[in-house]
Amino acid sequence: MSDPYLDHLPSQEREKIRKRLRSPAEYERLREKVKGPEDLEREMEKNAEFAEVKLALETEPKAQEKAKNIIKEFSAEKPADSAFEKTSDRLQDALKKGQFDIVVDEQSPEPTLAVTLDAPTGNVSEVFPLKPALQQKIMSSLKIFHDHGDN
Repeated sequence: MSDPYLDHLPSQEREKIRKRLRSPAEYERLREKVKGPEDLEREMEKNAEFAEVKLALETEPKAQEKAKNIIKEFSAEKPADSAFEKTSDRLQDALKKGQFDIVVDEQSPEPTLAVTLDAPTGNVSEVFPLKPALQQKIMSSLKIFHDHGDN
């Protein structure tokens, strides 16, 4: 069975690609990329958790407020660089004033919780991803919040 992509290449190029793909090193590299059933199951569970959190943040105002309060408390106790992957003065001001939203950032390679600030001009917003420890804290509190109704 031939590969349609390879059929359109000159024979020398085709042979080079086939040799490279047959090499033990290339085979091992490709094997590492393949995810097993356990990896896929963990990834699906993680994506399902983020989907639930995203739904709660977008549809339940109390969930958004609860997440905001956790971030405010955390940032009051510790410096902003311990909570966020990147920081700015504008972020610090927004945290003090409470003028921010929590969203699930889908632009990153993996879904993450992030704080967004509306830009002063236009409709573009700045995104500040949260560090994993704070993400976990918010996600667990929202999961408890969602399971019990309101808190």
